[in-house]
Amino acid sequence: MTAVRTRPLRILHVVGARPNFMKVAPIMRVMARCPDRFDQILVHTGQHYDDSMSKVFFDDLDLPEPDVYLGVGSGSHAEQTGRVMIEFERILLNDSFDWIVVVGDVNSTLACALAAAKVGVRVAHVEAGLRSYDRSMPEEHNRVLTDHVADALFTHSREADVNLRREDIAEESIHFVGNVMIDSLKRLLPKAEENWRNGVCERLGLQNSDRFVLVTLHRPANVDDPKILAQIVGVLRKIAVDAPVIFPMHPRTRERIGADLSTGSSATSDFRVIEPQGYLDFLAMEAHAALVITDSGGVQEETTSLGIPCLTVRKNTERPVTITYGTSRLVSWDPATLYAAAKEILMNDPDTPIRRSGPPELWDGRAAERIVDILGCTGAFAKAESAAMGNSATAKCGGRF
Repeated sequence: MTAVRTRPLRILHVVGARPNFMKVAPIMRVMARCPDRFDQILVHTGQHYDDSMSKVFFDDLDLPEPDVYLGVGSGSHAEQTGRVMIEFERILLNDSFDWIVVVGDVNSTLACALAAAKVGVRVAHVEAGLRSYDRSMPEEHNRVLTDHVADALFTHSREADVNLRREDIAEESIHFVGNVMIDSLKRLLPKAEENWRNGVCERLGLQNSDRFVLVTLHRPANVDDPKILAQIVGVLRKIAVDAPVIFPMHPRTRERIGADLSTGSSATSDFRVIEPQGYLDFLAMEAHAALVITDSGGVQEETTSLGIPCLTVRKNTERPVTITYGTSRLVSWDPATLYAAAKEILMNDPDTPIRRSGPPELWDGRAAERIVDILGCTGAFAKAESAAMGNSATAKCGGRF
């Protein structure tokens, strides 16, 4: 006999850092259409806490104000993870929830997933199954451990499903739904284009330029060693002889870069360091760039969806789908290698997999709908019934949440 739910499912969403916001926003937006079926609470851990890395994203993405702000701030990985666990556990012990939804692979993701698993609250992990197989990356530990305590794992690519199966994750827990971050991109790209026409282009002084290079770097391998960072900046200045280079500088990078390295344009090199941008303005810049140079996984995905060439300054990536189906190419920070790769793209119109075959599977702007549909089903019915429905991105509740 089918169980009938008599109250809304209580969903606790967690955000902590900039990459989380554009993933949670579409899910909350879809759930908000059914207030009789979902009771949502948003917790911001405060892992990213300044306006340029947090508040502006809430505004751009139409995210509601957090119901709870933990304010954990910065610190070592252990300090940050421990503080989030302590504060988040208090929330869990003082209330009851059907699902905790965590996204991505930041410290807040793992901390909240562990705290929930310890007290017996089900965990849904959005963007599960990503693997770089590089244990020197803190995010890799967060991804693996979060996946192994999660009850529902929502993947953005078929290769992520394969990764989870290799680690003996239960098949019925794996759900291929597509890329939820692309939901935000597709919904807000028209607004970003409007921003570009109404001020962003002029503010950047690009009215008369038909091409520019957009840069974002923040990973320790690229910015923690002053010698490596200086060499990368030197390459960017060299690239800026051929096309303007716009570098919205992450606070982590700014802390480590000397004033002499961050100075702006010269007579021969148009190299510009600017403040971190909100989601809409950065999306507009991505969409109009001739080339993006980054070490961000999220930017790899966005450029793939936009069809913009992307050089990913890393040894490996947890998002190989952006290479096999997208526009991303892994490249070393070595000055000669990086410059040659950028020069090649700027001089030619590169052929990329996405131009030949289209975007990766299910990167269609509807991932959040699939996630909400599956959460509604598994939240309302016994696990046996959930498993009987099959592991499909299009599994439907027949209107029953």
